[in-house]
Amino acid sequence: MSNPKRNEDMTEKLEAAAFRALVAHLRARTDVQNIDLMNLAGFCRNCLSRWYREAAEAEGMALSDPEAREIIYGMPYKDWQAKYQMPASEAQQAKMKEANPGH
Repeated sequence: MSNPKRNEDMTEKLEAAAFRALVAHLRARTDVQNIDLMNLAGFCRNCLSRWYREAAEAEGMALSDPEAREIIYGMPYKDWQAKYQMPASEAQQAKMKEANPGH
C-alpha cells in the first residue's frame, strides 16, 4: 500500500471520516447510555454535539443545541431519549459524581 503524503487537506479528510464513523457507531449502539460514556471516557453524545455546535460557531454558522444534537443522534434528542434512554442507576450516578465532579 502506498503512503501518500499527508498534508493538511488529507488530515482533515481523514479526521472527518473518523468523526463520521464515530457518529455512526454511537447511533448504532443505542444500548450504550450517555452516563456510561461519561463514566468511562469523560464525554458523551451531548458533549460531541456541543463540540460540533462550537465548531460551527467558530466558522460563523449559527447552530442551536437541538440542531447539533439531531446531527449527532440522527433524530431529535427528545425522540432518542424516549426511545433509548434508561434511568441511571444509583451506582452510575455515584460514579458520575466521582468521575466528573461539577458536570
